Amino acid sequence: METTALGTTDFNIVPLVFGGNVFGWTLDEKTSFAILDAFVDAGFDAIDTADVYSAWAPNNKGGESETIIGRWLKARPGMRDKVKLFTKVGSDMGQPGHKGLSAKWIAQAVEDSLQRLQTDYIDLYFSHWPDPEVGYAETLTAYDKLLNAGKIRAIGASNLNAEQLQAALDVAEKQHLPAYQVLQPEYNLYDRAGFEGALQKLCVRKNLGVVTYFSLASGFLSGKYRSEADLSKSARGSGISKYMNAKGTRILTALDEVSAQHNATPAEVALAWLIAAEGVTAPIASATKASHVASFAKAIALKLSPAELSKLTKAGD
Repeated sequence: METTALGTTDFNIVPLVFGGNVFGWTLDEKTSFAILDAFVDAGFDAIDTADVYSAWAPNNKGGESETIIGRWLKARPGMRDKVKLFTKVGSDMGQPGHKGLSAKWIAQAVEDSLQRLQTDYIDLYFSHWPDPEVGYAETLTAYDKLLNAGKIRAIGASNLNAEQLQAALDVAEKQHLPAYQVLQPEYNLYDRAGFEGALQKLCVRKNLGVVTYFSLASGFLSGKYRSEADLSKSARGSGISKYMNAKGTRILTALDEVSAQHNATPAEVALAWLIAAEGVTAPIASATKASHVASFAKAIALKLSPAELSKLTKAGD
C-alpha cells in the first residue's frame, strides 16, 4: 500500500490507522490478535491506543488495550518493526496524581505504557486532553527528555482547539522545545465544527499530521443504525442516538447514493471522504471483524469525484 508522510515526523504511514479502543472492551484478547493480524496482513501499519483504554468497560481499570497490543507484539517476533504505535497520556487513570500532563506523571505514565506495550519506544506520544493546571512548557520539556532518551519518536496533541494549539506551538518556538507534530481531533462527516475553520487552517499552515478519531461517528456512518431499534446492535449503540435526526438522515442518504455509484459501503465512502479532506493524513477506525479490515483497504483505494465530495459535504452542512 502507498504511504504518506505524517506531518513533520520522520515516518510515513498507510493513510488509515487502527483504533485500539476496542481491545479489552468489545474484543477479547484472542479476537484482538486475529484482527491485528488481519490488519497488518492487509498492508496497514499504524495502531492508535491510549493508557486509559478501555477503563469504561465493566471490571476494567485502564491499560487493557496497551496490554493486549503488547502481548500480540511479543507473540509475533519481528512485528514491532512493521508497525507504528501511537498512545496517549493525560486521561484520569483512577488514582491520585495519575492524570494530566505534569512532568512527574508523564515520566511515570510513559514507563507504564512501555511496559504494557512490551516495547522500548513509542512512535507517537499524544497529550490526550488539555490540562489547564500545567503549562505547555512543563509538558513539552518532559517530552523533550523522552525524545532525547529515545523512548518516544514524535509528539502529538488530541482535543486542542486552534487557540490552544497555537499557544503550545508558540511556547515550543520561544523556548526552543519540541513542538507538537500531529493533531488528533474528533472529525467525521457529521461532526465537523470542531476541526474545520481555524484549527484545520493552522494544521495545514504548520504541516501538522492529522489523524481523526470517531471517524465513523461511533459507527453511525456505517449505515447500520437507521432507527432507534438499531441501537441495540452493539455496545456502542447508546452513543449513536444523538445522530438520529434530520442532519443524520441527509448524510446517510448521500452516503447511500455515492456508495451505489462505487459498489462500496457507506463506511468506505465516509472514510474516503475523510482521507480526501484538506489537512487530514489518516482517519482512525476500529474493526471487530476481519471483513472490516478488508473494507478499510477498499476505503483508501476509493477515489471520490469533486461532485461526490461536494454532495457529501453539503449533506452535513
